[in-house]
Amino acid sequence: RVLENRKGAKQITIDGYSHFLFLNRDGYPKTATNYDGMFRGLAKKYNKCHKEPLPDVMTPHTMRHTFCTRMANAGMNPKALQYIMGHANIVMTLNYYAHATFHSAQEEMERLQAKAKPTTEAKPEAVAESAEETKAA
Repeated sequence: RVLENRKGAKQITIDGYSHFLFLNRDGYPKTATNYDGMFRGLAKKYNKCHKEPLPDVMTPHTMRHTFCTRMANAGMNPKALQYIMGHANIVMTLNYYAHATFHSAQEEMERLQAKAKPTTEAKPEAVAESAEETKAA
C-alpha cells in the first residue's frame, strides 16, 4: 500500500537495490542517522513523561543487548534466544550479548544451593541408620 501511494514518485536505485520502503523527506532511503535521530526523539519524549529517565547512552543496539541479557538471566533456553537474536552461532549469543553480572551469578549460586538443601535435609535418618549399623558391626 505504501508503494502504491508513491505512484508519482521517482524510483531510486542504489547499489542495485530499489523499491525502498522507508524514505526521508527528499525521497532517499533512510539511513542509520535517521533512525538514531528518531530514537533520540522518542527517548526525550519518554523522559518527559516518566519519573525514572532512560540512560544517557541508549541506542537500539544497547536495547538489543539489554533484551538478550535479561532473557538469558531469566533462564531462557540459549538455543531459543540464539534463534530470536538471529545469530548463526551460539557463541555470539552467549559471549557477546548475554552478559552475566555479579548479581545474576549470585542468584544462580543461591538457586543451586536451595536446590541441593532438600536433598541433604532428607538424609539425617539415613545418617542415623548408618551410625547404628556401624555400632552393630
